[in-house]
Amino acid sequence: MKFGEIKKYDIADGPGVRVTLFVSGCTHHCEGCFNPETWDFQYGQPFTEAVEDEILEALAPDYIAGLTLLGGEPLEYANWTALLPLLREMKARFPNKDIWCYTGYLFDRDILDDFCEKWTDMKEFLSYLDVIVDGEFIMAQKNISLRFRGSENQRIIDVQESLRQERIVLWEDA
Repeated sequence: MKFGEIKKYDIADGPGVRVTLFVSGCTHHCEGCFNPETWDFQYGQPFTEAVEDEILEALAPDYIAGLTLLGGEPLEYANWTALLPLLREMKARFPNKDIWCYTGYLFDRDILDDFCEKWTDMKEFLSYLDVIVDGEFIMAQKNISLRFRGSENQRIIDVQESLRQERIVLWEDA
């Protein structure tokens, strides 16, 4: 896997101050995408153990609320499988910090019904996520007043509560 950027003090992509990783590779190619250079799976730098260590170090301060995964598309197979060890280690070291993931895939249809059926490790991946912002960015539904999402079709989903209740539960800001 490759990545385009790491932001160590992001306040736009989830609550609080966050570390944000922009992965490379996306097959959605949404019109109006704010980061089209990350569609290319070869864009950026290799995601190495040293990069993983850098992210974990950036997550250590108490004022960092958590990690956000963006792209590109974090849930492309090559990406989420490369991110799984990072998520394992992050939750082991920082169990009280949250993980947000932005994806163009739909949580119920694509992720639960398709990805979890194809790849058993996807269930483990989901076990580490607190929030998924799902759905492709749709230019005709763009709304700059929305919090933590770009278009009105996108949902902010509480992953763990949705898995417990076996239905979509939207995230509510505490």
